[in-house]
Amino acid sequence: MPCIIALIIFSILGIFSASHRALAKEAFSCVLNRVTFRPCNIGFKEKIKGKVLSNLINRSVFLTRVVNKHYEILSWIFFILMVGSTVWVFNGMYNYYVYGSCNGLNESGFCAFDPSGENNKTSDGEECGINRPSPENVTLTDVDLSIFPKIDTSSKDEVVFVGCYGCKYTREVYPEISKLLEKKKFNYIFAHFPVKKDSEFLSNIGYCVYKDYEEDFWKLNDYLFTAPLDYILNKNNTIEILEKFDFDIQKVMLCSEDNDTKTFVERQRGEIEKMNIYGTPTIFINKKPFIGPKPYRVYKSAINKFIFF
Repeated sequence: MPCIIALIIFSILGIFSASHRALAKEAFSCVLNRVTFRPCNIGFKEKIKGKVLSNLINRSVFLTRVVNKHYEILSWIFFILMVGSTVWVFNGMYNYYVYGSCNGLNESGFCAFDPSGENNKTSDGEECGINRPSPENVTLTDVDLSIFPKIDTSSKDEVVFVGCYGCKYTREVYPEISKLLEKKKFNYIFAHFPVKKDSEFLSNIGYCVYKDYEEDFWKLNDYLFTAPLDYILNKNNTIEILEKFDFDIQKVMLCSEDNDTKTFVERQRGEIEKMNIYGTPTIFINKKPFIGPKPYRVYKSAINKFIFF
């Protein structure tokens, strides 16, 4: 067992030191002998044991005696701990790549690869959040998605993007979803959830535009997520924004104030509330929720089903 530990340690140190490369070669020879049921190089084994004990004896004679007596058992314990920590690290790396967090999907604990938590914000508090139920309760079950804007590609994959025009985290992740839409084929549903109160009027505008100008709605959607935030949230700029597109502006504005429109938009909000989301963006990929902004690779992996392509 000491040979295996030595091989791993000296192989790493050998990257930077020629002297450790020689020890790594000896360790490799020892391990090769053990796996082929031949005796290990006793000289190497004693050399490693001697190095360990010589370092310990300057610190504690008692500890040196204990290690000398139980050297093989302690080696096994150290090896098991090393294997366990290696598995833990690789599991964290996998989770970080696939979910944006070392701890798994929508888990916000500390991640060594993302110590600031930039890849796993949950957009709560006064930023872009509402109530805060458990992530496990976020769902599309019993939600009527047919009442939201949709791009139907007849794909077996589906992305439901719940976002707020006024939320900086939604605006941050929107280009990644747009990029995914360009590169992958999937059914795409957008639901505006105005967790920022000053963006509520845009739900009415969006509904009216989609109702009469379905194709151009997506251009307006792109604009609302990329234009300056203060500009789009100022109701006085609404007509100026609509003038950038080929809309009947008077028709859209009258529609946005209509009671039927307000009733329908309220219905949309009710369906979103059934999802139990607690912030924006919340993005469902094949019904699996990704809460908060994630790197592009996370969304791509969820569509691809295989992380390396």
